[in-house]
Amino acid sequence: MNNSDEGALVHSLLDEAVAEAPGSRAVRDPAGEWTYDELAAYSHAVAATLYRLGVRRGDRVVVQLQTTRELVALFFGVSRLGAVFVPLNPAMKPFHLRSVIENAEPVMVVAMDSAVAAIAGATEVAVCGFELLWGDVLTAHTAGEQAPTTTVDPDDIAVLIYTSGSTAAPKGVIGPHRQVTFASRVIQAVLGYRGDDVVFCRFPMSWDYGLYKVLLSTLGRSEIVLAGTESDLVLLKRMREVGATVLPIVPSLASMIAILAERDTAPPPPIRLITNTGAALPDATVVKLRAAFPDVRVVRQFGQTECKRITIMPPDEDQERPGSSGVPLPGTSVLIVNSAGEEVPPGDIGEIVATGPHVMPGYWRAPEISAHAFRRDEHTGELRLHTGDYGRVDEDGYLYFEGRRDDMFKVKGIRMSTLEIEAAAMDIPGVRAAGAIPPSENRELALCVETDLPPHTVLRELAKRLEPQKVPSICHVVEQFPLTAHGKNATKELAKLLEGART
Repeated sequence: MNNSDEGALVHSLLDEAVAEAPGSRAVRDPAGEWTYDELAAYSHAVAATLYRLGVRRGDRVVVQLQTTRELVALFFGVSRLGAVFVPLNPAMKPFHLRSVIENAEPVMVVAMDSAVAAIAGATEVAVCGFELLWGDVLTAHTAGEQAPTTTVDPDDIAVLIYTSGSTAAPKGVIGPHRQVTFASRVIQAVLGYRGDDVVFCRFPMSWDYGLYKVLLSTLGRSEIVLAGTESDLVLLKRMREVGATVLPIVPSLASMIAILAERDTAPPPPIRLITNTGAALPDATVVKLRAAFPDVRVVRQFGQTECKRITIMPPDEDQERPGSSGVPLPGTSVLIVNSAGEEVPPGDIGEIVATGPHVMPGYWRAPEISAHAFRRDEHTGELRLHTGDYGRVDEDGYLYFEGRRDDMFKVKGIRMSTLEIEAAAMDIPGVRAAGAIPPSENRELALCVETDLPPHTVLRELAKRLEPQKVPSICHVVEQFPLTAHGKNATKELAKLLEGART
C-alpha cells in the first residue's frame, strides 16, 4: 500500500476526523453520546477484543444488532483488523439468516443475548452474545488495549451488505475499502455535510443508506443521531431536541413527517437538508416538506448498493428539472443502453449503466449473478454495473428514472411504469400511500392505496391526471400499507392483499 492509499481505508476516515476534531460530538443514540476521540478509542478496544477472540484479516464477522453507538464502534473496529463487517437487520428471519451465514462463512456471529440460542441452533459458527462481548470491550477500553497493527489493503473487503432482489436468497454486495471510501468522499463533496450538522438517521446500518450516513457524518465532522428505535410520534420533538439539520428519508418516512408537521404547532427543527432515496418523492410530499422546514433543500438521489450512489441533484438545483435525480457523482459516468448494450441518444429510454471507481466488484460467492450485473467493457475493460433500472438522460446529462424492468409494462401497446401511476395517485389529496400492480394473465392493471377516500373517487381523480390506458381497472383500499424493511412498497404483499380482496 502506498501513501496515496492511506485515506482509502474505512477506519482512516475516523482517524482523520479524530486528528481534526477529536472533541466534537460524533454519535448519539437514546442511551448516550460519544465524541470522535471516544468513538475511536472504543473502536480500538473492539479490534483488540476481536483479535483476542481469533478474528483476523479477511475473516467475516456477522453482526445482527440494533443500530447504536456500539455498532458504529464495531464497524470501525472490524475494519482496523482488516476483517469484513457483515451487518444484518435484526428483523431478518431465520430462513434468510441461515442462508446468509452459509454464504458468508463467518468466523463469528454477534447477536443480542436473547437471540443467541436460536441462532446457535441453526449454525456451527460461534455465536457471541452482545452483552458478553461488550463487557470484554469495556475491559479492553479501560486498559487502553489495542490489537497488533494489521496491514489492510484498500482492495480488501470492508463490508458485505446483504440485499434482497431477483434471487430467493439475499445476496452479499462486496464493498472493498477503496470503493466504499471513494463513494463516501464524492457524495460528501456534493452534499457538503458540515461540522455543525446534526444528521438525524432512522435507518439501520444493515442498509447501505444507514451505513454510509455514518461515513458521511464522519467526513463532515458532523454528529449522527441514531434514531431507529425512536417512536414515530415523537420524531419532530426529538429532532428539535437534538437540533437536527440533515434528514435522510425514504418516501414513507417523508409522508409521515409531513403529516406530523401539519399537526405540529411548535417551531420546526432547523432542518437545512433532506436527502431522499428508495423511490421518487411525490410532488405533494415535497411541497409539504418545504412548508414544514423553511429554506430546506430537498435533494433527489438515485443509486444501488452495488455502487452506492449513481446520481445526485446538486443541492442548489433542488427545485430545478422536476423528475430528475441529478447528475453522476464526480469521477463517474452514467450510460443509457439498449438491449444490445449500445448507448442510445439523449431522451431515449434504456437500461441505466454506471461506471467509475464506485462500482463494486460483484456479489460474494455468486459468480453467475455477478456476471449478469457486473460486466467488463469490451473495449476499455472498465467494469460496468448494469442496474436493471430504466431511465433517460437529457442533453445536459441529468438522469430521469423510469422504473425497474419489473415496473415497466405495456397495455394495448402503450408503454408505462408503475412509478408514474403511483406518483399520480399520491398527487390526490387524501392518498397517503399508493402501489401499482402490473397486469397479469389473470388480473388487470390494479392500484392499492391507503386512504379514507372510496375507490371510485381515487379512480376518478386518476383519470384527471393520466391517459385513459394508464388508469387502473381496479382500486383496492388497504388499512395499513405494507412496506419492506427499507421503506419501499412491498409489491408481493400488495398483490396478495389484492388477491385476497378478490376471493
